[in-house]
Amino acid sequence: MNTQRTLRQRDVVAALHRVLPARSVLWHDEAVAPFECDGLSAYRQRPLAVAMPETHEEVGAVLKACHALQVPVVARGAGTGLSGGALPDALGVTLSLARLTSIVQIDPLARTAIVQCGVRNLAISEAAAPHGLYYAPDPSSQIACTIGGNVAENAGGVHCLKYGLTVHNVLRVRGYTIEGELLELGSEALDCAGLDLLAAFIGSEGLLGVATEVTVRLLPKPQVACCLLASFDEVGKAGDAVAAIIGAGLIPAGLEMMDGPMTVAVEDFVRAGYDLSAAAILLVESDGTQEEVDEEIARLTAVLQCAGATRIDCSQDEAQRLRFWSGRKNAFPATGRISPDYLCMDASIPRRCLAEMLHAIGAMAITHGLRCVNVFHAGDGNLHPLILFDANNPDQLKRAEAFGNDILCMAVKLGGTITGEHGVGVEKLDAMCVQFSDAERAQMLAFKAAFDPTGLLNPGKAIPMLARCGELRGVVKSSALTIALRDLPRL
Repeated sequence: MNTQRTLRQRDVVAALHRVLPARSVLWHDEAVAPFECDGLSAYRQRPLAVAMPETHEEVGAVLKACHALQVPVVARGAGTGLSGGALPDALGVTLSLARLTSIVQIDPLARTAIVQCGVRNLAISEAAAPHGLYYAPDPSSQIACTIGGNVAENAGGVHCLKYGLTVHNVLRVRGYTIEGELLELGSEALDCAGLDLLAAFIGSEGLLGVATEVTVRLLPKPQVACCLLASFDEVGKAGDAVAAIIGAGLIPAGLEMMDGPMTVAVEDFVRAGYDLSAAAILLVESDGTQEEVDEEIARLTAVLQCAGATRIDCSQDEAQRLRFWSGRKNAFPATGRISPDYLCMDASIPRRCLAEMLHAIGAMAITHGLRCVNVFHAGDGNLHPLILFDANNPDQLKRAEAFGNDILCMAVKLGGTITGEHGVGVEKLDAMCVQFSDAERAQMLAFKAAFDPTGLLNPGKAIPMLARCGELRGVVKSSALTIALRDLPRL
């Protein structure tokens, strides 16, 4: 087997050298080691080689070369993904797009930006700032994550409730198919002819094609923004408060939730001014004109008070508003300070079920004997429970994975879905068998085959083969939950 791998690697590297300069091809173990995983570091695998093209055209040439050899290709941006979507194929090429970092054009009149796929999310807003514009989707990793990765996962962020996900803010994507054929989806117009393949491509986790250039929508920076920090003595009350806000017809710019343990970890890290006595806190932001913000803040305050908030702080200036948000933005690194490892889950549920889900997670933590801190995009029901464990202890890793599976199963049972923005990757393949029927997954595989007939793009990710789910058919069991697949809703 090692001999076969060596021979295959030799052929692949030779083919890549024919289309790329030597500096753009890595294959020695020590050179490819940094690419062996993404943000889900529990899963690791080294590829045959790493290709690092520097131009749009070189990406197409790499794909043509790999297709000719029938070599799998896994596209990779900054590697900040949390579901193993950029996990390499052992007999394939990792296509690193980190060098495509040009901001091609900022058009302040059309309010659009054309950027290469390796441009950081935050860099778009920084480039647009002199024109009074910004790019709205703002995932917590925005300082590092790339727009290409955001497109692959349909990333959201703390302001997605009002301004939408990546799919709502991208107008056009240019890139290549696995054959190296130029692909262009969407347009800079309000609509384009034919099927809406752009929306299908966004969030497809690199299974359909490789994006090299993205046209995004820019928005005017709000004149004023103000953030409320509300404390609750019960997590259930905080969850119910979220439903009450939406039920009152209010759509805040941001609506985030953290439980008590998460709040303590964050406050110790960034000193954001959080209430350490709270069982849960909500961050609720309003933006717009001064008159709009004043009116909405008054209405939000009244709803929060009626929902049982024990304390409400309102940011008095921009510095305090940013300090409130700094805690939420640093939730993941703060968790890294209190645990050797953590498994960041990602699921979405109806907002009305937030309180029920929080109580269920608390019960699961006891069952599995592991701690869990919670941070949610509460406004759209997107959950990010962080399960704390030590990867050096195999039993803890096993229990963490079972805990995560229970959370996903419960999300489906409540009428939700197994991922909100992190994607399926390799992490949630089994959960796909819980949520979707054989027929539904067959349709997904058929759609992928329309773009990638040979199955070479990011193989083994996102959509499990029917045989895999056949092995799981019947009952998904764990120590905390036993859920019959036939009893789960088909969404």
